[in-house]
Amino acid sequence: MNTNSTYKNYKRIIRIACGYFGCLLILGTLTMLWSLGVITFDFSNSSENKIDNIFFMNYDVAQLDDSESNRTIKYGYELFQNTPQYIGPDNGNADKIYSGNRLSCNNCHLLAGTKPYAAPLIGVINRFPQYRGRENKIGTIEERINGCFERSMNGEMMPPESEEMTALVSYLKWLNRYAPEDGNIEGQGFTNIEIPNRPINLDNGKQIYINVCFKCHGNEGKGVVSSNGFTYEYPPLWGDDSYNNGAGMNRVITAAQFIKANMPFDITYEELKLTDEEAYDVAGYINQMQRPIKSNLAIDFPNLLKKPFSTPYPPYEDPFSIEQHQKGPFQPIIEFYKKKHNIKKTK
Repeated sequence: MNTNSTYKNYKRIIRIACGYFGCLLILGTLTMLWSLGVITFDFSNSSENKIDNIFFMNYDVAQLDDSESNRTIKYGYELFQNTPQYIGPDNGNADKIYSGNRLSCNNCHLLAGTKPYAAPLIGVINRFPQYRGRENKIGTIEERINGCFERSMNGEMMPPESEEMTALVSYLKWLNRYAPEDGNIEGQGFTNIEIPNRPINLDNGKQIYINVCFKCHGNEGKGVVSSNGFTYEYPPLWGDDSYNNGAGMNRVITAAQFIKANMPFDITYEELKLTDEEAYDVAGYINQMQRPIKSNLAIDFPNLLKKPFSTPYPPYEDPFSIEQHQKGPFQPIIEFYKKKHNIKKTK
């Protein structure tokens, strides 16, 4: 036997084995560090609707122990998921009725605030204080939450120091623990749409509603109540238990962006079923329906140049009608602000 040749073969086998087991060791270490949130990887692609890998982190409150701070986080999660049960009109405590309808925060911020392009709340804490055109000032996260309660929930403001507000903010801070310093992530807000250069086609919107939305939201837009009797599995889209006319979702473009990325309810941003034009028409159809009226809307947007062009109520800093602000076409309004005020409006 050639001793030198055998020795070389042994060395080759050892190098291969070391390489194989070394790769396994490195891969196992990286996997462990990723699961702990110590390192992150970018799984997003180059398409417009890419998302941040932060959405793949663990946001299960059941993992938390029963410390006092964690109990507050868990209560915030419960409030988020089952809002009317605790602070809605049927909660049994007249001193804690802040929500005027039976919607939950989860009905708009899907998957407990962790679904991409469904107004996720991961990172939102780091984006406040924040300027808001509707109030024309820098506002706190508590003020932003109260804005939802006054509009989307058709209710009233919670005291900033209340147990409920503290719990909701604690939950948002817990969601924030993997967020970048500026709070900005791919997948925040809503997806973009190309706004059709025409008025909304209400007949087409009605047909899309019948074909796509009816099975969950019903022929009168009343939604489906959850088995607990307090919340909605599928929320009402109009009527007394829906968002009021001052809510952001009552703007056609905002509603269309939400609908495109999230409806029908079982889709994700990767498997869109509605076109931009379909989302546009059905959003217009839904928002022409009767809903609660918010008082004092005329004081919104003290600087009218900050007002979104699809805001459905006056006053406006332009010559276009209320109907055109509600139904379009929106391009002439966009062009007016660009030409006269050098403002590029996108919603």
